[in-house]
Amino acid sequence: MTNTDISLREIKKARAKIALYEASLSLMADKMFHEVMVEDICRKAELSRVTFFKFFPKKEDVLIYFMQIWLTERIIEIKNEHKRGFDAIRHLLYKIGEQSQEITGIMPSLISFLAQMKMHPCLQELSRAEVFLLFPDEEEIGGKEPNLLELFKRSMLEAEEAGQLKRGISIDDAVKIMLTIFYGAFLTAHQYASTDISGFYEIHLQLLENQ
Repeated sequence: MTNTDISLREIKKARAKIALYEASLSLMADKMFHEVMVEDICRKAELSRVTFFKFFPKKEDVLIYFMQIWLTERIIEIKNEHKRGFDAIRHLLYKIGEQSQEITGIMPSLISFLAQMKMHPCLQELSRAEVFLLFPDEEEIGGKEPNLLELFKRSMLEAEEAGQLKRGISIDDAVKIMLTIFYGAFLTAHQYASTDISGFYEIHLQLLENQ
Protein backbone atom coordinates (compact mmCIF):
# COMPACT_ATOMS: atom_id res chain seq x y z
CA MET A 1 0.00 0.00 0.00
CA THR A 2 1.24 3.52 -0.83
CA ASN A 3 -0.13 6.93 0.06
CA THR A 4 -1.31 7.28 -3.54
CA ASP A 5 -3.77 4.43 -2.86
CA ILE A 6 -5.42 6.45 -0.07
CA SER A 7 -7.35 9.67 -0.54
CA LEU A 8 -6.04 12.92 0.90
CA ARG A 9 -9.24 13.19 2.95
CA GLU A 10 -8.55 9.81 4.58
CA ILE A 11 -4.96 10.80 5.33
CA LYS A 12 -6.04 14.08 6.94
CA LYS A 13 -8.62 12.31 9.11
CA ALA A 14 -6.08 9.73 10.23
CA ARG A 15 -3.50 12.41 11.02
CA ALA A 16 -6.02 14.28 13.15
CA LYS A 17 -6.93 11.15 15.11
CA ILE A 18 -3.29 10.23 15.67
CA ALA A 19 -2.51 13.81 16.72
CA LEU A 20 -5.20 13.61 19.41
CA TYR A 21 -3.89 10.24 20.54
CA GLU A 22 -0.29 11.48 20.73
CA ALA A 23 -1.38 14.61 22.59
CA SER A 24 -3.16 12.40 25.13
CA LEU A 25 -0.02 10.34 25.69
CA SER A 26 2.17 13.39 26.13
CA LEU A 27 -0.17 14.71 28.83
CA MET A 28 0.14 11.41 30.72
CA ALA A 29 3.88 11.79 31.15
CA ASP A 30 3.29 12.41 34.85
CA LYS A 31 -0.50 12.11 35.22
CA MET A 32 -3.18 9.46 35.34
CA PHE A 33 -5.62 9.50 32.45
CA HIS A 34 -8.56 10.63 34.60
CA GLU A 35 -6.55 13.77 35.42
CA VAL A 36 -6.17 14.68 31.75
CA MET A 37 -8.94 16.92 30.44
CA VAL A 38 -10.32 16.67 26.92
CA GLU A 39 -9.86 20.43 26.59
CA ASP A 40 -6.13 20.05 27.29
CA ILE A 41 -5.82 17.26 24.73
CA CYS A 42 -7.57 19.35 22.07
CA ARG A 43 -5.50 22.42 22.88
CA LYS A 44 -2.25 20.49 22.56
CA ALA A 45 -3.33 18.84 19.30
CA GLU A 46 -4.82 22.13 18.04
CA LEU A 47 -8.11 20.43 17.24
CA SER A 48 -11.68 20.92 18.46
CA ARG A 49 -13.73 18.95 21.00
CA VAL A 50 -16.10 18.06 18.16
CA THR A 51 -13.19 16.44 16.33
CA PHE A 52 -12.08 14.61 19.46
CA PHE A 53 -15.47 13.03 20.10
CA LYS A 54 -15.85 12.22 16.42
CA PHE A 55 -12.88 9.88 16.73
CA PHE A 56 -13.24 8.91 20.39
CA PRO A 57 -16.95 8.89 21.41
CA LYS A 58 -15.86 8.22 24.99
CA LYS A 59 -12.70 9.71 26.45
CA GLU A 60 -11.60 6.23 27.58
CA ASP A 61 -11.54 5.11 23.95
CA VAL A 62 -8.10 6.73 23.81
CA LEU A 63 -6.85 4.04 26.20
CA ILE A 64 -8.26 1.29 23.98
CA TYR A 65 -6.61 2.93 20.96
CA PHE A 66 -3.32 2.96 22.86
CA MET A 67 -3.67 -0.73 23.71
CA GLN A 68 -4.34 -1.57 20.06
CA ILE A 69 -1.38 0.41 18.72
CA TRP A 70 1.05 -0.61 21.46
CA LEU A 71 0.28 -4.32 21.18
CA THR A 72 0.48 -4.25 17.38
CA GLU A 73 3.91 -2.60 17.60
CA ARG A 74 5.12 -5.35 19.93
CA ILE A 75 3.76 -8.11 17.66
CA ILE A 76 5.61 -6.56 14.71
CA GLU A 77 8.85 -6.37 16.72
CA ILE A 78 8.51 -9.99 17.87
CA LYS A 79 8.04 -11.11 14.27
CA ASN A 80 10.90 -9.03 12.86
CA GLU A 81 13.31 -10.05 15.62
CA HIS A 82 12.29 -13.72 15.32
CA LYS A 83 11.52 -14.07 19.01
CA ARG A 84 9.77 -17.19 20.22
CA GLY A 85 8.56 -18.70 23.47
CA PHE A 86 9.69 -16.91 26.60
CA ASP A 87 11.91 -14.58 24.55
CA ALA A 88 8.76 -13.19 22.91
CA ILE A 89 7.05 -12.89 26.29
CA ARG A 90 10.01 -11.10 27.84
CA HIS A 91 10.15 -8.68 24.95
CA LEU A 92 6.49 -7.80 25.49
CA LEU A 93 6.71 -7.46 29.27
CA TYR A 94 9.99 -5.56 29.36
CA LYS A 95 8.52 -3.06 26.90
CA ILE A 96 5.87 -2.33 29.53
CA GLY A 97 8.65 -1.39 31.91
CA GLU A 98 10.19 0.91 29.31
CA GLN A 99 6.82 2.46 28.50
CA SER A 100 6.19 3.13 32.18
CA GLN A 101 9.44 5.05 32.43
CA GLU A 102 8.51 7.24 29.46
CA ILE A 103 4.80 7.79 30.21
CA THR A 104 4.17 7.02 33.86
CA GLY A 105 0.38 7.32 33.77
CA ILE A 106 -0.52 5.15 30.79
CA MET A 107 -0.26 1.58 32.10
CA PRO A 108 -1.85 2.21 35.52
CA SER A 109 -4.67 4.05 33.75
CA LEU A 110 -5.17 1.23 31.24
CA ILE A 111 -5.17 -1.49 33.90
CA SER A 112 -7.58 0.49 36.07
CA PHE A 113 -9.89 0.96 33.10
CA LEU A 114 -9.78 -2.72 32.09
CA ALA A 115 -10.47 -3.78 35.69
CA GLN A 116 -13.73 -1.83 35.61
CA MET A 117 -14.92 -3.55 32.43
CA LYS A 118 -16.74 -6.88 32.52
CA MET A 119 -15.30 -8.01 29.21
CA HIS A 120 -12.37 -7.30 26.95
CA PRO A 121 -12.97 -4.02 25.09
CA CYS A 122 -13.91 -4.19 21.44
CA LEU A 123 -11.11 -2.78 19.30
CA GLN A 124 -12.11 -0.56 16.42
CA GLU A 125 -10.94 -1.49 12.94
CA LEU A 126 -8.22 0.89 11.85
CA SER A 127 -8.67 2.73 8.58
CA ARG A 128 -6.27 2.11 5.72
CA ALA A 129 -4.81 5.56 6.31
CA GLU A 130 -4.23 4.87 10.03
CA VAL A 131 -2.49 1.60 9.23
CA PHE A 132 -0.34 3.33 6.60
CA LEU A 133 0.71 6.12 8.99
CA LEU A 134 1.14 4.03 12.12
CA PHE A 135 2.73 0.88 10.70
CA PRO A 136 4.63 1.74 7.51
CA ASP A 137 5.83 -1.38 5.67
CA GLU A 138 3.84 -3.58 8.08
CA GLU A 139 0.32 -3.01 6.80
CA GLU A 140 -0.60 -6.70 6.84
CA ILE A 141 -0.06 -7.05 10.58
CA GLY A 142 -1.14 -3.49 11.29
CA GLY A 143 -4.50 -4.09 9.64
CA LYS A 144 -5.32 -7.03 11.91
CA GLU A 145 -6.85 -6.80 15.37
CA PRO A 146 -4.06 -7.64 17.85
CA ASN A 147 -4.93 -10.41 20.28
CA LEU A 148 -3.00 -10.65 23.54
CA LEU A 149 -4.36 -14.09 24.43
CA GLU A 150 -3.40 -15.49 21.03
CA LEU A 151 0.12 -14.11 21.48
CA PHE A 152 0.36 -15.75 24.90
CA LYS A 153 -0.95 -19.07 23.54
CA ARG A 154 1.43 -19.14 20.60
CA SER A 155 4.39 -18.24 22.82
CA MET A 156 3.52 -20.88 25.40
CA LEU A 157 3.16 -23.52 22.66
CA GLU A 158 6.61 -22.53 21.39
CA ALA A 159 7.98 -22.67 24.93
CA GLU A 160 6.51 -26.14 25.45
CA GLU A 161 8.01 -27.39 22.16
CA ALA A 162 11.42 -26.05 23.22
CA GLY A 163 11.18 -27.63 26.66
CA GLN A 164 11.03 -24.21 28.34
CA LEU A 165 7.61 -24.58 29.97
CA LYS A 166 7.57 -26.36 33.32
CA ARG A 167 6.16 -29.85 33.12
CA GLY A 168 2.66 -30.33 34.45
CA ILE A 169 1.48 -26.87 33.35
CA SER A 170 -1.06 -27.01 30.52
CA ILE A 171 -1.06 -24.44 27.74
CA ASP A 172 -4.48 -23.22 28.87
CA ASP A 173 -3.27 -22.72 32.44
CA ALA A 174 -0.05 -21.10 31.22
CA VAL A 175 -2.06 -18.54 29.23
CA LYS A 176 -4.19 -17.74 32.28
CA ILE A 177 -1.07 -17.34 34.41
CA MET A 178 0.49 -15.09 31.76
CA LEU A 179 -2.55 -12.84 31.77
CA THR A 180 -2.32 -12.61 35.57
CA ILE A 181 1.39 -11.81 35.33
CA PHE A 182 0.80 -9.19 32.62
CA TYR A 183 -1.46 -7.13 34.87
CA GLY A 184 -0.68 -8.38 38.38
CA ALA A 185 3.11 -8.08 38.41
CA PHE A 186 2.83 -4.49 37.24
CA LEU A 187 0.45 -3.63 40.07
CA THR A 188 2.65 -5.45 42.58
CA ALA A 189 5.64 -3.36 41.50
CA HIS A 190 3.55 -0.25 42.10
CA GLN A 191 2.56 -1.48 45.55
CA TYR A 192 6.26 -1.71 46.36
CA ALA A 193 6.83 1.73 44.82
CA SER A 194 9.41 0.11 42.55
CA THR A 195 10.47 1.34 39.14
CA ASP A 196 11.98 -2.07 38.35
CA ILE A 197 8.90 -3.33 36.53
CA SER A 198 10.92 -5.81 34.49
CA GLY A 199 12.37 -7.29 37.66
CA PHE A 200 8.91 -8.05 39.01
CA TYR A 201 7.94 -9.63 35.70
CA GLU A 202 11.07 -11.79 35.81
CA ILE A 203 10.25 -13.10 39.29
CA HIS A 204 6.84 -14.25 38.09
CA LEU A 205 8.07 -15.71 34.78
CA GLN A 206 10.36 -18.04 36.73
CA LEU A 207 7.23 -19.72 38.10
CA LEU A 208 6.44 -20.87 34.56
CA GLU A 209 9.83 -21.33 32.97
CA ASN A 210 11.84 -24.52 33.11
CA GLN A 211 15.23 -23.22 34.26
